[in-house]
Amino acid sequence: MDVREFEDLVDRLGEDISQWPAEQRQAADDLLASSPEAQRLIAEARLVRQALSSPPVRAPAGLTARIVATASRMAAEDAPSASADAHQPG
Repeated sequence: MDVREFEDLVDRLGEDISQWPAEQRQAADDLLASSPEAQRLIAEARLVRQALSSPPVRAPAGLTARIVATASRMAAEDAPSASADAHQPG
């Protein structure tokens, strides 16, 4: 097994090599023992799995309302200057 095949298997079967079919498991273990690149691929796949399984980050209460209020205020502040520019001869 080469690193390219190993990466494909990680993508398709996941980072838990113990769950892979037996014929691929031994080859993957052998490659992991000798390949820093394969070790890196497994480590990255584990990080992705952990990130996907962690609870979602929640926005603080009222954040959406504050964003909308700020956007509305900024739009109102820009409106007079935009209409004044439209009335200026060019």
